[in-house]
Amino acid sequence: MTPKIIAVAGKGGTGKTTVCGLIINHLVKAGKTPLLAVDADPNSNLNEVLGIDVEMTLGDIRDNMLKSETTAGMSKQEYAEYMFSSALSEGDHFDMLVMGRTQGQGCYCFVNGVLKSQIEKYLGGYRYMIVDNEAGLEHISRGILPRMDILLLISDSSRRGIQAVGRIAQMIGELKLNPGVVKLIVNRAPGGVADEGVLEEIKKQGLDLIGVLPQDELVYRYDCEGKPSSAVPEDSAVKRAMSDIISKLDL
Repeated sequence: MTPKIIAVAGKGGTGKTTVCGLIINHLVKAGKTPLLAVDADPNSNLNEVLGIDVEMTLGDIRDNMLKSETTAGMSKQEYAEYMFSSALSEGDHFDMLVMGRTQGQGCYCFVNGVLKSQIEKYLGGYRYMIVDNEAGLEHISRGILPRMDILLLISDSSRRGIQAVGRIAQMIGELKLNPGVVKLIVNRAPGGVADEGVLEEIKKQGLDLIGVLPQDELVYRYDCEGKPSSAVPEDSAVKRAMSDIISKLDL
C-alpha cells in the first residue's frame, strides 16, 4: 500500500491541530481507512482533539530508557525497538504515533530520528497518513517524512497571519521540500468569509487558497467542556466547510 501523506503546518495558535483533527474525522467517517495520525509537535494535543488516550509518547520512552538499568534480557537495540514500538496507539478506525517532548535538556535530534524510523516502519500499512507539525517547518525540514503529497498551510483570518504563512511558504522553496500540492486554509473567519484585505494579502503572498473555515462556537464549547473538538456534529458550519475543502483535495 502506498499511502497519501498529508502534512499540516502553520504558525502556533492558528488552530492547525483542530484542522488536522477535522480532516482525520472526515476520512474516518467516509471509511477511508486504515489511517495513521502522527503528532509531530513536541507540545502534543492532537489526541485530545481526536478524543483518544495516549499512554506513552516517543519522548516519554526515550526518558524512561535513559533511567532504566535493565533491558529485560534483550540487547540494547532489541530493547529500544520493543519500547518504541509500544508508542503506537491502536484504535478501531485509526492508529496514532505521538512524538511528545522530553524531560531532559538538549535538542530533539534523537526523538526526531526515532519518529522518522517509526514512520518508515509503519507507513506501508496505511491508506493515509496525516501529520500535525509544530509551528513552522522545522520537523519537516529534518526529513522525518519520506515525502509530502499535500502540504496544508493554516492561517487565522488576519492579514498578519497570512503574512506569517507567506514566510513559511517561502521556506518551502528554500528548503527544497518539494511537496506535491501546497494549499492554504484560512481558519476561524467570522461568518466563514475571508475579508477583502485578507484576500488581497493572500494574492500578494502568492498563496493558493483552497477554503475558509468559520469561527464556530461549537468548536469552542466542545473544547471548554473537555469534548474532542473534531466530534462536533456533521451539520455544524465548520464540518460543512471542511467537507467542501476535502472534496476539492480529492482525497
